[in-house]
Amino acid sequence: MDKETIEILKQVQAGKLSAEEAAQKLSQMEELDFATLDYSRQKRTGFPEVIYAEGKTPEQVLSIFTKLRKRHDRVLATRVKKEQAEQVLSHFPDTEYHETARTLFWHKKEADNPVPGYVAVVCAGTSDLPVAEEAAVTAEAMGVSVRKIYDVGVAGIHRLFARLDIIREADAIIVVAGMEGALASVIGGLVSKPVIAVPTSVGYGSHLNGIAPLLTMLNSCASGVTVVNIDNGYGAGHFAALILQNKYDHR
Repeated sequence: MDKETIEILKQVQAGKLSAEEAAQKLSQMEELDFATLDYSRQKRTGFPEVIYAEGKTPEQVLSIFTKLRKRHDRVLATRVKKEQAEQVLSHFPDTEYHETARTLFWHKKEADNPVPGYVAVVCAGTSDLPVAEEAAVTAEAMGVSVRKIYDVGVAGIHRLFARLDIIREADAIIVVAGMEGALASVIGGLVSKPVIAVPTSVGYGSHLNGIAPLLTMLNSCASGVTVVNIDNGYGAGHFAALILQNKYDHR
């Protein structure tokens, strides 16, 4: 029996919580008309269910956000449009809206024991910032520090070398790039840390909305490079944070 369950049962015993309220708190899922909420995900994976806001109405995002706030100490929503953010912020002004990252994040308090080390988030150009920022916000939401190194693509590779010490000292490195996606291979050949490559849908015609950098990254000749899907900053940030959480036993 976990600590949360024991605490809830103690509250029932002390008369501070009704049996019905306790049953609701102990329930691992909740069915809404448009979604099924998974409250046990944090116990299984270390982080609560994340709201993917794309395709949802502002009211649906608010409803899910409200439910998750009641059950967890932090809530993250990704791919959030401005009207969706405004709906949530009107009810919960203590929520952080990152417009570039397209995320909403709320947490009760700062971690008492933050994860040591940091993740380096590196992006090739300014056009890649939405995906890079999504990765950064996700890692930070999971209690991991982030150092950002932006606009250091291979077209001006001297800019990368000027920041190489910061990149090499990171525990994990997220590399975000569009166009031909060569930056991940370049960095992979210069560091001894795990590299998470994120292709973006930024580029001209034969770039094929991210297919070209995706294939470049998948075919990287540099060892230690893994690849997430096109524009998947969230996936990269989550994976990098897991590396640090497991390395420093902060699960």
